[in-house]
Amino acid sequence: MTEESAGVASGRGIGRRAFGGRLLALGGALMVGSIPGVAAASGPRGGRTTLRHGTAERAGLLAEHLDRLVADAEAFLTPSPAHPWYAGAVLLAGRGGTVALHRPIGTAVRYAAYDETTDTGVELPADEQIPMAEDTVFDLASVSKLFTSILAVQQIERGALELEAKVTTYLPEFGGGGKQDITVRQLLTHTSGFRAWIPLFKEPTREGKLRLLWAEAPANPPGTRYLYSDLNLISLQLILEEITGRTLDALLRSEITAPLRMHRTRFNPPPSWKPKIAATEDSRLPWSGLDRGMVWGEVHDENAFGLGGVAGHAGVFSCAWDLAVLARTLLNGGAYGDARILAPESVELMFTDFNTDFPGDEHGLGFELYQHWYMGAMATPRTAGHTGFTGTSLVLDPTTDAFLVVLGNSVHPVRSWRSGSAPRVAAANNLARAVPVPPVRGRTSAEFAGAFEHGRRPPWFSGMASATTATLTLPPLQGAGRLECALWWDTEPGVDAAVLEASEDGGATWSPVPFTTVRRGQEPQERPTGSVSGWSGRVWHAAAADLTAWGSTSVRVRWRYTTDRLYVGRGVYVDGLRVLGTTGRPLFDDARPADAPRIEAVGWARSAD
Repeated sequence: MTEESAGVASGRGIGRRAFGGRLLALGGALMVGSIPGVAAASGPRGGRTTLRHGTAERAGLLAEHLDRLVADAEAFLTPSPAHPWYAGAVLLAGRGGTVALHRPIGTAVRYAAYDETTDTGVELPADEQIPMAEDTVFDLASVSKLFTSILAVQQIERGALELEAKVTTYLPEFGGGGKQDITVRQLLTHTSGFRAWIPLFKEPTREGKLRLLWAEAPANPPGTRYLYSDLNLISLQLILEEITGRTLDALLRSEITAPLRMHRTRFNPPPSWKPKIAATEDSRLPWSGLDRGMVWGEVHDENAFGLGGVAGHAGVFSCAWDLAVLARTLLNGGAYGDARILAPESVELMFTDFNTDFPGDEHGLGFELYQHWYMGAMATPRTAGHTGFTGTSLVLDPTTDAFLVVLGNSVHPVRSWRSGSAPRVAAANNLARAVPVPPVRGRTSAEFAGAFEHGRRPPWFSGMASATTATLTLPPLQGAGRLECALWWDTEPGVDAAVLEASEDGGATWSPVPFTTVRRGQEPQERPTGSVSGWSGRVWHAAAADLTAWGSTSVRVRWRYTTDRLYVGRGVYVDGLRVLGTTGRPLFDDARPADAPRIEAVGWARSAD
């Protein structure tokens, strides 16, 4: 059972959104121009950027936040709260062509077994434990789905596979149980109607496993609901093997790993790799479907194991550097060095939301999009990634050209020791914070350094803490007419909001103030509720509010940003703040000369309520 199917079984909503426009496949070729709403791919189109290790500064990142990324990750090596989230991990973070962080922590092999009577791990002798290393290889679990998806998109690009074709076009037996209308796109976007998982491994033969799949009836009519399912990618594997006449492991090698020189990525690693592979779980009943003992060097997923270690949903082993190469390839538009594995238009489709009918379940072709539950503050409508049950994850942000790999052995020694994705979220939040937001005026090599030029104050920043309220409050103003500022926001959509408020009673009560925002080159957006939430494009917007309703009284105005206890975005920034009187005379201006009344004493710095 995968991480995501386990979440479905436990009642956690796991969904990604889809794309509502029509996709035309003429002879299998993708006609991007025929799809309403698809813009040109961001980032280098067909660029050949390759990776090298370098400093945070070279990557355009803030080193202090990468240091915090490591420190936060190490905290999960200790009980969190009852047991470590993982025995160890390899962390890799970068931007552009620079890998600014590549750090192993903890242990790759620590336990010989799990003792269920005491809920403890049976540790190996110290001299037999194996520490994590930069090149430690991990069982990627469901991150494997990305490789299967890329192989499918390659076949679509070549005309051998059509995105809107019915699966029965390629696998006639697939239509049993009422599955005759399921399409290839629905497999890639988890909208086929398949339930999350079935125990294929209980059938001793491949033929028996296929009979189970052919007979499986959809849990929902195709296209009516998002439901993450391993069966989608297993089905896609069978299509690929049918149309190419080659096994999935052979396709992986020839079409992805060999061209990209990903030499530490493959199905079924040989015995010689075992000392460099992170161990997974003491696989025994009842928590596992199979009694295998401590799994080390073989695939953890029961169905993938039953399929001989080669499966569309799980089974790929890889290391952090190889996954960074894959990330860089996709951010480059499908090319890396002298190799190209996808056309830029194909990459664009993988990063395009096909699930707009299912808000919150954003999904491209194979890639999950905009998922704060593991992408944290890196999440944007175009941020793509995937997780794996063993503790793995990959996140790509085309908006900032940043990428994050977190590979942990979180089921070592047993799957029940961890829950949720707190280490992934913490790592993503720190990498997002490491990407500086330039002030409206002035250059910056570290966040806001340029804001101090000519005595200017830095932009106000809300911070990124959860379950917190941050405020920026101005002094009492008499005769206020208009507020103007630059506003930058990126918050958990629909949950965390930045609100402009006014008070006539010295701050005892506050009421929202409607305002307007304008992004350069676009039409003004009215904000009648006095608030903004979600993604602003990670660019500055001009904001303005009419304060004449309070022109005859003394009024206090503030920006307030409140977060819930779950996830956060990159936060809120305010710069260039000024208030004009009803006569047009400036009453407050954060850019006044140094001899003007200073505002630090009246609440310019962030406060937490």
